[in-house]
Amino acid sequence: MGFRFPRVVPAKKLLRRSFSNTNKAASESAYVPKGHFAVYVGENERKRFVVPVSVLSQPLFQDLLTQAEEEYRFDHPMGGLTIPCTEDAFVDLISQLSSF
Repeated sequence: MGFRFPRVVPAKKLLRRSFSNTNKAASESAYVPKGHFAVYVGENERKRFVVPVSVLSQPLFQDLLTQAEEEYRFDHPMGGLTIPCTEDAFVDLISQLSSF
């Protein structure tokens, strides 16, 4: 019996490969791999990112979730989890978290 370990991918590459420039319907129906979840990030035009669930246990990411709860409650305009920050700030945060 063999085990597969997920390969380590730098955060910017991980986020870049999950980002979709296609139309909104295609990006909303995009596949999310096991062990990951999709979030929408941005102030005006929201972009979809797929991130590993391992970031959920990180205090910095939990702070973002608290901000999302305060701003959107249960009414997320994109239909999925919406994070209230800029794309650049989100990519930087995920980069920091992946280095731990």
